[in-house]
Amino acid sequence: MTEPPPWLASGVIAVVRLPESTGLRGVAAALAAGGVTAVEITLTTPGALEAIAGLASDPELKGCLIGAGTVLDVKAARDVVARGARFVVSPAFDRFVVRYCRDHHVPCLPGAFSPTELLEAWRAGATAVKLFPASTVGPRYLQEVLAPLPFLRVVPSGGVSLENAGE
Repeated sequence: MTEPPPWLASGVIAVVRLPESTGLRGVAAALAAGGVTAVEITLTTPGALEAIAGLASDPELKGCLIGAGTVLDVKAARDVVARGARFVVSPAFDRFVVRYCRDHHVPCLPGAFSPTELLEAWRAGATAVKLFPASTVGPRYLQEVLAPLPFLRVVPSGGVSLENAGE
């Protein structure tokens, strides 16, 4: 297995989902100032595409990668990559999204839950697989899954807190 990209190795991808896009710049700037190197803007945020384009080209956020979340199909992947998203995240696995991202050299983190889904997403070429919703199972589930599949690169999402992040 290759080494994870530095932004992924940091262990933190901040997921930003707001009721409107007007506050995204301030949130991203605060996260970057706090040392976060990867910020995911979900497509459920109104105006997310325009916000991703603006944030991805913002010189004050140079050390922080801006990615897109809730990318559900190839059209959405194409749209966010065209606007400068540096990584793509989805709550579910779509092999065509993974293939598109791989072909365009954009890291992709599709969502999966069961060991079968996690392995299938990994074999399709995912940079890492998003375990979602992690809050329903907890850290022990991931430990159990990784025992026979230690090569998987898994990023838990949902329910991760300061109290359990180290687990």
